[in-house]
Amino acid sequence: MKIVRFETLMANAGLRNYLFIRLHTDNGLTGIGEASLEWQEKTVQTLAHEWLEDRVVGCDPFDIERLVDELIRDQYQGGATALTAISAVEIALWDIVGKACGQPVYKLLGGRYHRRIPAYANGWYGGAHTPAEYAERAREAIGRGYRGLKFDPFGVAWKSLTEDEADEALAIVAAVRETVGERVRLYVEFHGRLAAGDATRFIRALEPYHVAWCEEPVAPEAVELLAEVRRDAHCPIAAGERLYMLADFHRMFQLRAVDVVQMDVSHCGGLLMSKKIAALASAYDIRVSPHVSIGPVALAAALHFDVSTPNFQVQENFSDFDVPWRSALVRGWNPVQDGAFTFPNSDAPGLGLELDDNAIADHPYIQNPFPSLWDADWITDFKQDERE
Repeated sequence: MKIVRFETLMANAGLRNYLFIRLHTDNGLTGIGEASLEWQEKTVQTLAHEWLEDRVVGCDPFDIERLVDELIRDQYQGGATALTAISAVEIALWDIVGKACGQPVYKLLGGRYHRRIPAYANGWYGGAHTPAEYAERAREAIGRGYRGLKFDPFGVAWKSLTEDEADEALAIVAAVRETVGERVRLYVEFHGRLAAGDATRFIRALEPYHVAWCEEPVAPEAVELLAEVRRDAHCPIAAGERLYMLADFHRMFQLRAVDVVQMDVSHCGGLLMSKKIAALASAYDIRVSPHVSIGPVALAAALHFDVSTPNFQVQENFSDFDVPWRSALVRGWNPVQDGAFTFPNSDAPGLGLELDDNAIADHPYIQNPFPSLWDADWITDFKQDERE
């Protein structure tokens, strides 16, 4: 068996575009992966065809380790664009292998370890500006069954927090905590906004609200500063969604910079690389909670990783707060029920879902649908578009 055709498909999804890769084999099997990279989708698509396609067509889909190792070696410059494209191909290869073997991917990654896949909600605070509005959105989210909520309360802060900005962010966290009670876990998202000193001071101010973790408090590449914050802030720290190479994760672990690592299966090299990162993390008693902020194929891959990985903790979920046509892109697949993952089609071979070409064609690419997180328009656009 060998790969004979390399195909990309793009669909708009409100604040972002979803880029899918589909590989075809000479015996009729297909495998899908997702190469969505927020606001760089066209760039990834170009790279996929100009650089990846010739290297993948003609390969045996079972040779995943060799192919991915050589692709990571040959991409030379590294970074999010190349690793996202490689990750999508890797996931599509696992989908083919699962179908060829008649087995779901998770059984090929070690089998079922977890019976339950807990979820926390992200994207739920669309429409919120004030503490009261955040509280109302939080009430709606826990009404769906969620017992964990992640949110960014910082507006457009960058490096430092003024006294007013800190007060407003704390007021938002306080309002959410008062609304949801003590048993709902709160995850505070920083998006790498702050310098280490301001991050540490703010995290200490969060102590009365019993935050489950503070996520990416400093710039993602500054793992030494991240270790400093973790040491001084006395709060669990999560990070890793914007790291891409195995060596970067190893450095993070050696520095004891995190309590929870959030590799993104669709950006760090794929499923097998995520398993390697998880194994490294396990040696340092670090839990894994994969980042997933993109589409349904990326989420499916993460769920196969989750269910088969011993030190998995909790899975991020945007799907309940995405565009209404999200599920149609993969023929109605939605794995969330009552705020937790049900892992549907758990015995279906491969990833367990397929693309719907017609639904994808109904939602063509839109350039730059979302501004910078440090542009005040992100607040307005996010709040409105996520709820339309």
